[in-house]
Amino acid sequence: MTSGPRFDTIEVAVEGARGALMLDRPDKLNPLSSHTLQEIEAAARWLDTHDDLKVVVVSGRGRAFSAGADVSAFGEAAPERRPPRDDADSGWRMARAMDELRAVTIARIHGWCVGGGLVLAAVCDLRVAGDGARFSIPEVELGIPLAWGGIPRLVREIGPALTKELVMTCREFGPDEARAAGFLNRVVPDEELDGAVEELASTLERMPKLALLATKAHTNAVTEAMVATGRSWSDADGLLAGLRDPEGRRSADRYLQRVRGGRGSHG
Repeated sequence: MTSGPRFDTIEVAVEGARGALMLDRPDKLNPLSSHTLQEIEAAARWLDTHDDLKVVVVSGRGRAFSAGADVSAFGEAAPERRPPRDDADSGWRMARAMDELRAVTIARIHGWCVGGGLVLAAVCDLRVAGDGARFSIPEVELGIPLAWGGIPRLVREIGPALTKELVMTCREFGPDEARAAGFLNRVVPDEELDGAVEELASTLERMPKLALLATKAHTNAVTEAMVATGRSWSDADGLLAGLRDPEGRRSADRYLQRVRGGRGSHG
């Protein structure tokens, strides 16, 4: 593949009808900082300039797809060069850019897929996971509402009742449950994940571009009419309010202490 623009925390490339977007901070389990979210947004816009593109595989380098928000900086003020609300809105803008990408996106999920990482996967059109993948949505325990349009996306994929349960309880769940709920298209043994993603991407590449991308656009138009993600325009305000809530901050401190003493930082 031909490498695209140079980014700090992701890699992007295109070769013919195939594109790739890889989260590239494996030492931190590919956290989604505001900077990374801005880079994904820019990469999606760049990918969309390639007229021959049909398929983009979205993945994470190393041991995880994404550990979600970068909790090492959780609750810190945004850089002075960016107003706090603009910083909080970066995830929503990333999701919109990925939504508007004309090519079909496939999330290749392995290891942890947590919080914002799960929203990134939900933005993709198709999702294939290894049987060792683990999922959780810890935002409520972190004292903040799930943002980036995550609620309407999950309601569309798995329904309102399960969305409420998973988001409000913050419990972990596995790929079999995610597949049964309709979130995943396929679950395969970890060692077969690359082959399964390649098979799916190759099948889509063989399809006529006009009909393939029209099907994606048509389906997205229908789901947007059912549960509009545009209603999440104020998600950033909920994030900022959560960061100022004393009870939420205490809960976040307890969560971070537990996570840092256990499986690593994610949110």
